[in-house]
Amino acid sequence: MASRCLRLAALLALAACPSLEYEETPWCSPIKVKHGYANCRTPQGEYYKNVLGTRCDIRCQKGYELHGPQQLICQSSKRWSGKVLCKQKRCPTLSMPTNGGFKCLDGAYFGSRCEYYCSPGYQLKGDRIVTCMDNKAWSGRPASCVDTEPPRIQCPSVKEKTAEPNKLTARVFWDTPEGRDTADGILTDVILKGLPPGSHFPEGDHKIQYTVYDRAENKGTCKFLVKVRVRRCVKLNAPDNGYIKCSGDGNNYGATCEFSCIGGYELQGSPARVCQYNLGWSGAEPTCAPMNINVNVRTAAALLDQFYEKRRLLIISTPTAANFFYRMQLGMLQPAQCGLDLRHVTVVELVGIFPAQIGRIGVKLLPPSLALQLRLLLRIPHYNFNIVVMDKHGMDKERYPFPATPAELFALIDNFPLRKEEMKLQAEIGQSCP
Repeated sequence: MASRCLRLAALLALAACPSLEYEETPWCSPIKVKHGYANCRTPQGEYYKNVLGTRCDIRCQKGYELHGPQQLICQSSKRWSGKVLCKQKRCPTLSMPTNGGFKCLDGAYFGSRCEYYCSPGYQLKGDRIVTCMDNKAWSGRPASCVDTEPPRIQCPSVKEKTAEPNKLTARVFWDTPEGRDTADGILTDVILKGLPPGSHFPEGDHKIQYTVYDRAENKGTCKFLVKVRVRRCVKLNAPDNGYIKCSGDGNNYGATCEFSCIGGYELQGSPARVCQYNLGWSGAEPTCAPMNINVNVRTAAALLDQFYEKRRLLIISTPTAANFFYRMQLGMLQPAQCGLDLRHVTVVELVGIFPAQIGRIGVKLLPPSLALQLRLLLRIPHYNFNIVVMDKHGMDKERYPFPATPAELFALIDNFPLRKEEMKLQAEIGQSCP
């Protein structure tokens, strides 16, 4: 109660003599902080915010930062102890993204908004819009411009082609497609999957694929088909008792099929037929008929012509039917008849000496004059046993002055070039002797 009375008395005395107090107590000018404020504490009460000894804490508004001391004191010189300034906060300068840029409103100061953009062909990665925040940092993730768009490539349309005559392939050409990168225009690699243009493509559908890569390892792909067609005739079969050998695939356009007959048969009809563009076969259908030998010809040459390219000849000449070599030879050949037929061998026997001589082919007898001509034409001795082996072209291949075993004869014939081809065909159809 006493202290309250003393304070009241002091106030009354001050009121009575105000001019005295003003002269004794220094006053500082009022504090004004642009974009900020001062929180002051005075020893003489709230009313005296700028008297001697007043302490003011300085604060800045959001987005501004203090330059100067955080506290000012009113001094006896009637000046505050320092100077303060609230400056707008500024974020660091943004980095320009490669292959892009940014646009800002109000620079890089607090509250400013910047928008990133990318060059054509690039896409933005990160936040498109960033804002300068109170902590002097930009909001969002750093932006970059990346090439995510694949390069473009256009393939040709389907390529269709028909194989050429007697071929199972077709040569196909096309212009190599060019890729285009939408970003920097640079391609690092072009990969072809399939045969290149100008190749010979077999029958069927073939997928061709081109793949291009840009520097960002994006890839673009295009595909197309190469279709090769082969015109085909109906498949031909070998005639009964005969063979067939065809070129190409056997029935493709331009393929040729050749026909032949087994031993003892001769070909009637077309020896060769060709598959034509209209998918029909040329010529007439061949057949193999039992061979009919005409022994009533006038010359030995005419007789031999009947065997040309059809049969091989084994000519056995003996002065008499009682000749030991002759009888031995017939005895060895009789059980080997299958081997002779397999090798297309016809046995011709010339027996006796002019004028008492005859010839025989199987059960058919040759006139004496024809038998004589045959000996003279082939220069076969009349008075000795002799064997002559002739091929299908009428060539004298070997002569024996004594009997030859079937094994010897077969080994000789099997080495003929034409015989090797026959053996291959016979093996394919399973023709053999027991």
